[in-house]
This record gives sequence, C-alpha cells and structure tokens, in this order.
Amino acid sequence: MIPVGVYYHPLFLEHDTGSHPESGRRVAAARSRLEGSSLSLDWRIPGKAKRADILRVHSPDLHDRVKEIAEAGGGFMNMETIVSSASYDAAMTAAGAGIEAVGAAVDNGLRSFLLVRPPGHHATPTESLGFCLFNSLAIAAAHARAQLGVERVLVFDWDVHHGNGTQDIFYDDPGVVVMSMHLSPHFPGTGAVHEVGSGQGKGYTANIPLPRGAGEAAAVLVFRHILEPMILEYRPDVVLVSSGYDSLAGDILGGLTYIPDTYRWMAGRLSRLTESVGGVGPVCFLEGGYDPLASAEATEATIEGLGGAGSMPGASPSEGEEAAVEAAVKALSPYWRNVSLPE
Repeated sequence: MIPVGVYYHPLFLEHDTGSHPESGRRVAAARSRLEGSSLSLDWRIPGKAKRADILRVHSPDLHDRVKEIAEAGGGFMNMETIVSSASYDAAMTAAGAGIEAVGAAVDNGLRSFLLVRPPGHHATPTESLGFCLFNSLAIAAAHARAQLGVERVLVFDWDVHHGNGTQDIFYDDPGVVVMSMHLSPHFPGTGAVHEVGSGQGKGYTANIPLPRGAGEAAAVLVFRHILEPMILEYRPDVVLVSSGYDSLAGDILGGLTYIPDTYRWMAGRLSRLTESVGGVGPVCFLEGGYDPLASAEATEATIEGLGGAGSMPGASPSEGEEAAVEAAVKALSPYWRNVSLPE
C-alpha cells in the first residue's frame, strides 16, 4: 500500500456544536481508528488559510461574519449552522489543510484524506449552510488554479446530500467539473439532472440524483457510464472528493445504502483513473457522516482505496438505480462524447 497523507489538527475538536449531529465525535472516532490501524499514513498538521484564500470563492461579508460571531463568543449563521468561539480558527485550518494537501498532490503526487471539520460543500459564495462555514474543497480548487498552474480540476461528491455550494461556486467555470451523486429528494433540494452549468461552464456540472435505498450498484453504474468517460475526456490535472459518509446505510440523516467496501472501491478506482490520465490525487475532504463509528470504518476503507486496495462490487442494480443513471446520461450526452446508457 502506498503512503497516504492524513491532515488533522486538534482545533477541529474545538469547533463546539454541542449535541448537534455534526460534532467532534466524528473526527475523534476516525482518528482513533486510524491510529490503531496498520495503514501506511503520513500524518500532517495543517496551518491556517489566509483571508485572501477564502475570498477566492466567498464574499468578504461571509468571511467577516463568521470571524465576528466567533470573536463575540459564538452564535448561529442560520438555524442549523453553529459558530462557537473556536469555529473561525477551525474553519480557517480546514481550508488551510485543503490548500496544503493540493500543493502536496501537485508537488509530490500525494493522495490524502483531510480529517477536518467543519464540513464545507454546502457553503455558497455568500452563505454558510448545512453545518458548513467555508467551502474548504472549493478554496483548495481555486488555490490550485490561481497559484499552482493547474488548469483542470474534477470534483466528485459522494455525500448523501447534494453539494450545492461547490456547484454554485463553479457553475459557469469550465476549469472545474463538479459531479455529485446524491439522494433526491433530500436537503438542500438542489442537484437535478438538468443543472448542468451555465455560460462557458455549461456541461461541466453533472448531477446524478439517486432514489432512496440506492447502493453500491448505483455507484458502479455512475463510474462506468458517467464518471470514467468524463475523466478520460476531460483529463483533470487534480481530482478532489467531497467524502461524506452520510451515504452509509443507516445514517440518521441519510437514505442511501453504501457500505465501507463501496468507498474502498470508489477511492481505489478513482485513484487509478486519475493516474491513468496523468492527474494527481484524489484529495478527499471529510464532509457528512453522523454515525461516528460507522464513518470511522468507512474513512479507513477510503484510505485503503487511496493506497491501492479495493475490488469490484458484485451487486446488481435495481430498475430505479438504472433509471436514475439513464436520466443523468441523457442530460450530459450533449456535452460529453462517451457517456453511455446502461445496457
């Protein structure tokens, strides 16, 4: 197994959300499991992003509101998104981890997992939403393009919720493909197949809304008929993953039925695809996942996949899973030559 970078900082535990589902127990459980594993891990302690890094994707007002609420002792960005006194520093460190990890990928080819919080993929240019303060993945993608000479980034989001923030940030940008497979209908209510981008970015957003109960057979269909053809055509320089584990069977905020083996296979397959087109990564950012022990197991499985493990799942797709992928293929086929309908 090749070494995999793991970015972690004690500040991530200090983002205090109380009894909220998105709590420090998630990263504590994953850290404990990884430290007790036999995996080849390169543990890294990230520094903080700068305000200018945040402003590549977020408004000054959003950055300043998070900072001001934290400095005042804490409060709420909205009903579900909490800021404590340490949250601004934690969010800046999560963003810093993304910047450092994408730099290590470009410089040395390091694949990595970012054991960070707060999560990020619901944060839009102007709003913190869905437990997310700043969009760490989007900040890393923008940094790669602005500072590292990267031309093409591909984002793959396997969280149970649609990554509306990441989509909004790059919706008109052909330099970043944003692909999300997610439960629908579900929070935040976005991510329909017809949402394919706008302007110069039309065709560079790909959404695969899945029916309740969909599982690893759907993921295999998405890889085979959509993700793999798009990677081979787009040839991304860097691949980033919104790695949410609320898509695990039984998650309290979920509705899909992935198992740890699903993430191991997806991470391994995506690693090999990225390498095959001369790209680097994947760099995986922890997003959702609200059963700490189950998410910790899936995190370990993902890192095993990044390190080269993972065999093809054997489950057969349901009619609903096939129909979901067919709808996405039809929406994307005007823009991508080789996406194909399941046979």
